[in-house]
Amino acid sequence: MADTHLITTHKMGVPFFAAVILLAITGFGVFAVGFDQGHLFSIVLGQEAFGDLYLHELTHDMRHAAGFPCH
Repeated sequence: MADTHLITTHKMGVPFFAAVILLAITGFGVFAVGFDQGHLFSIVLGQEAFGDLYLHELTHDMRHAAGFPCH
């Protein structure tokens, strides 16, 4: 009978694609909270979105808390 040894390895760390996806979500969030002035909703609503500023008003206090000037 042969003496068999099992070797167990543990792979630690974050998969590369998960880090890329998280970075993309973070970048989109920073744009949406800090810089959007109707640009995202203008894709659907057209020029009207620049006057309504739905996302701007939704994230207004968050902008100031994060240090982004908006007016």
